[in-house]
Amino acid sequence: MSTGIDAQTDALWKRLLSGGSGAIWIATIVLFAISPLVSSGSLSEAAVRGMLPFAAVLAIAAIGQTLVVQQRGLDLSVPGMMAFGAVLVSGLPQWYGWPPALAVVAAILLPALVGLLNGVIITAFGVMPLVVTLGMNAALLGTVFAISNGTPAGAPAGLSAFAKGYVGVIPNAAIVAVVVTVIAGVVGHRTIAGWRLTAIGVSEPAARALGVRVVLYQTVAYGLAGAAYGIAAVLYTGYVTTPPLFFGETYLLPTVAAVVLGGTALTGGRAALVSTAVAALFLTQLGQLLRAVGWPEPLQLVAQAAVLLAVVLLRALVPTIARAISARRTPSPLTA
Repeated sequence: MSTGIDAQTDALWKRLLSGGSGAIWIATIVLFAISPLVSSGSLSEAAVRGMLPFAAVLAIAAIGQTLVVQQRGLDLSVPGMMAFGAVLVSGLPQWYGWPPALAVVAAILLPALVGLLNGVIITAFGVMPLVVTLGMNAALLGTVFAISNGTPAGAPAGLSAFAKGYVGVIPNAAIVAVVVTVIAGVVGHRTIAGWRLTAIGVSEPAARALGVRVVLYQTVAYGLAGAAYGIAAVLYTGYVTTPPLFFGETYLLPTVAAVVLGGTALTGGRAALVSTAVAALFLTQLGQLLRAVGWPEPLQLVAQAAVLLAVVLLRALVPTIARAISARRTPSPLTA
């Protein structure tokens, strides 16, 4: 009996310490628990209400990155995608007289089409995802500069009012993030399309052998990622009102960190979409806490990178250590 309990305990610790999905939930609870001890005002109502919209933006963008990582890619076009979405939703009404609602649609749809283009180039022509998305990022940033002529535009009044609004005490941006996360989680884990995306991420040859249309599903994954970046950009633009042209550069590392902390392997496979959103909340609260104690932004980025490195190392070391402990506990045939 004790052997079975020991095995279950070992499995639990291995799962928690190896950076799986469960670990980020515990880490987030611990972070919120210790935040008031580190900085007394870090969990005040004003602080939380100010933090949640930025957590929402990161969560939605990170879900897009998760869809790409699930297919064994890494999307380096996040900065350009988000800047593109922001300049569309703010600039089209201000400079070209578009209705704000139509500008919102364009800011989501056009990044989705760019994502589809990324997917087509990667899947149909076999170009490395890093190369394609890096090149697309440069093209998008150039497009943003051309559209704006180097001058940021302000968000439409209606969008700004929505992004800064509340339902009770919950920010509208957080509600949008929850809706996007729930939809992504249900589609990713409860539908045939989600299962097929997982199967492709695990093994393309096996998925093809099962009759899955690999190119189609991978292309759609990149398109959905683009749509997620567009939604995140729309919310960010509405909340800050006049975003810097290239604000998306600050979201590249955090989206990757949220994916890894959430438990999605960089080698592809099962996408931990809901846990990715929790990781975004963790990273945003961590950044707010570090700002509260006086850390400048460069050191905050170093802290995010350190957390990411720690998780990657744990994932590599814990299984090895667990196997070594298991081998010591297992009696050899000569001593049995």
